[in-house]
Amino acid sequence: MTPQKRENTRGARGARKASRPTGTRARHARPTRGRPAAARGAKKGRVSRSRPPRQQRLKPSDYSPNTTDANASTIPPLAPDTIRIIPLGGVEEIGRNMTLIEYNDDIIVVDCGFMFQEKDTPGVDYILPNTQYLEERKEKIRGLIITHGHLDHIGGIPYIIDRIGNPPVYTRRLTSVMVKKRQEEFPHLPNIDIREVEQNETIALGKLSVRFFGVTHTIPDSMGAIIKTPHGGVAITGDIKLNHTDGEVADAEKKEFALFKDEKILCLLMDSTNTGRPGWSIPEHIVFETFERIIKEAKHRLIIGTFASQLERVMKIIEIAEKNGKKVAIEGRSMKSNLEIAKQLKLLKTKPSTLISSEEMSDYPESKIVVLATGAQGDEYAALMRAADKTHKFLKYTPKDTVVLSSSVIPGNERAVQSLKDKIARQGTHIVTYETSDVHASGHGNREEARWIHQQIQPRYFIPQHGYHYMLRVHADLMRESCGLREEDIIVPDNGTIVEIHDGGERLVRLKERAPMATRIVEGLHVKNLQAAVMSDRQALAQDGIFVIVIAVNFRAGKLRKSPDIASRGFIYLRESQELLGQTRLIIKKTAEESLRASRKRDTDALKKDVSDAVSKFLLQQTHKRPIVMTVVVGT
Repeated sequence: MTPQKRENTRGARGARKASRPTGTRARHARPTRGRPAAARGAKKGRVSRSRPPRQQRLKPSDYSPNTTDANASTIPPLAPDTIRIIPLGGVEEIGRNMTLIEYNDDIIVVDCGFMFQEKDTPGVDYILPNTQYLEERKEKIRGLIITHGHLDHIGGIPYIIDRIGNPPVYTRRLTSVMVKKRQEEFPHLPNIDIREVEQNETIALGKLSVRFFGVTHTIPDSMGAIIKTPHGGVAITGDIKLNHTDGEVADAEKKEFALFKDEKILCLLMDSTNTGRPGWSIPEHIVFETFERIIKEAKHRLIIGTFASQLERVMKIIEIAEKNGKKVAIEGRSMKSNLEIAKQLKLLKTKPSTLISSEEMSDYPESKIVVLATGAQGDEYAALMRAADKTHKFLKYTPKDTVVLSSSVIPGNERAVQSLKDKIARQGTHIVTYETSDVHASGHGNREEARWIHQQIQPRYFIPQHGYHYMLRVHADLMRESCGLREEDIIVPDNGTIVEIHDGGERLVRLKERAPMATRIVEGLHVKNLQAAVMSDRQALAQDGIFVIVIAVNFRAGKLRKSPDIASRGFIYLRESQELLGQTRLIIKKTAEESLRASRKRDTDALKKDVSDAVSKFLLQQTHKRPIVMTVVVGT
């Protein structure tokens, strides 16, 4: 399950942060803004912090703090008649998909997504592809192709497109409206030049041409693209599965993929997310049939939690509910926004009376109510969890209700989803999940679907994408089985890997140089390169907290003017740690006065370091914890 599906639970992240009251949690998320008052008021250069090294802390080599990447200067210029392919994201993770294809003086970019923060990036809003390579060649970019409207394919556009010269964006109708809707949140940016295309349409971009083809995914208007060069086409599928019945591929799919009989595909780049799963995925029509039965047989209120991005499923559930004479209440900003777009494009055709507000639920019998809600991943601010916590104004669970969680669990969300289910179950509500019923289907094809697609396209070379490295490696093995490609015909890339096709299409080469890959992040409205020191501090604050020491010093006498002041956040509760604090004050006094006697000049830096180091060592011995220790010196 891809991270873009999380927009239903995290879409209002920025708004929540802006309105969230300050406190311990806020301080830990933004340590540079939440330091204790004594530390904030100290003079520049008077604060010292210390902590013993931690093995699991980010290393400076993990991320570059520089605005640009020196690696860029080592990339050789593109030779004439050579095809260059660079995945800028999406091949070491699930998310932030972006790939470029370059030939002579033309660059075509496919997708522009982001991904949400990970455990190593606390406090980060989004993680972006690094586009330095494109920024330095923006005059060659002929267009940005967007395969579909999920956030891991469109989410980076507001933060990136102006950096790469505002090229025209090519995509299908629904995706174009979703991109425009998202741009409304960024009124300070220039308008985007969006040009709508259709499947099986061919357009010219520079001296290259691009042919589009339709694919099956969990959102309408999904498509792939074939970038045609004089040596053959480079095909990118985007996220893809197949519509089938018991492994028999639907006629519509066969008709669409028949176009590859007339295309010479030099290289295929394809979604790898589920290629490690055996057999065939559950087709979406099986999920629809399951909901037909559940909604028809529901004798009391039905609450369905799903991803707002599963737009086809959401629309089908509304259609089924209307057919069975039921009213549908929508809970979740992103779901409401997507449905407004669907209605605007006449994809959702429903009676005005079918959709009701949450306030109106009490006006109808419970047996006539279906609630469609976001929050199936256990986000604390989403509708399902607020109802579970009994803080939702209109939605309260009862023992008569049935809750259907129509989503799989995104890796990393296991505990949050379990907590959601536990809280709902404690209220006596019946729960249905994908583990017990066919109420969810992935938007990514399983192993046999990938094999079928390989055999229709029959590429000369293959580059797996969209997945963790293991997924890509499994997909590469499957391609060798499916089409008999040799080891040298396949490259499993990392982000920034530069792949070239030489000698008129006769040789696939991985360059030793890489495109710049310093991690770029979004915090608030700012795009910046990730700073290893800041992330390291945030991790330490989240795990062990902070310990602040304020000492008033008489430098002339070489003594402390009074007992040290101590503040702690996220480390110990001061009122219950008086003995530890007393011992710590003795160590501070002894260390400070020894440092003052050893120094012949007023060396506050040495004093701060000596005190911080001594206290860090003592606290580690006493508590087995490593808080950030900060020393503030105030003296005359």
